[in-house]
Amino acid sequence: MPKMKTHSGAAKRFRKTGSGKLKRSHAYTSHLFRNKTNKQKRRLSKQGIVDKSDQQRIANLLPYDK
Repeated sequence: MPKMKTHSGAAKRFRKTGSGKLKRSHAYTSHLFRNKTNKQKRRLSKQGIVDKSDQQRIANLLPYDK
């Protein structure tokens, strides 16, 4: 059987943490910052964790992610 290919779009968007969870960045961070509060901007700048219900689906796109 041939090797599986890593989904290149997913590889750019997700990283695995030390405990095996998947990190992701938040949406709504590219423009229109004037309308957002400082609290909103601060929270959006931090990394988020992929929801448990989506974790397996995304992990299948990243077969060789360590």
